[in-house]
Amino acid sequence: MPTPSMEDYLENIYKLIEQKGYARVSDIAEALEVHPSSVTKMVQKLDQSKYLVYEKYRGLVLTPKGKKIGKRLVDRHHLLEQFLRLIGVSEELVYQDVEGIEHHLSWDSITCIENLVQYLEQNPELPKYLQSLKEEEEEVNDVSSP
Repeated sequence: MPTPSMEDYLENIYKLIEQKGYARVSDIAEALEVHPSSVTKMVQKLDQSKYLVYEKYRGLVLTPKGKKIGKRLVDRHHLLEQFLRLIGVSEELVYQDVEGIEHHLSWDSITCIENLVQYLEQNPELPKYLQSLKEEEEEVNDVSSP
């Protein structure tokens, strides 16, 4: 399995290829806010691990293994965003929280969250109830604040 850092690269490379049809070192560097030299080093590691094929000055192509992992990582990210929104996490925290937790959950936990998301979507009164609990808690905190 790839390291968390490798996962970030694979996820972003997959997204870039889906959006643009290609992923250049400069595009990846911009997406991840890192130096192009760091991207080159990681791309070489990903090439050695058979997640992609990299030819200097010619670009890169995900292998079937890289595509499969990349898609799975993008799907995991979207699922966690969806889950946090359903349980009422503030929109301005969703992305930051997903980035903080996505590498620390097992695939078993991801599957359980996926099942819970499906259940919450099939029972829309539950997310509404969670939202009302959050609003009540916020009201109590506002009253008790000096």
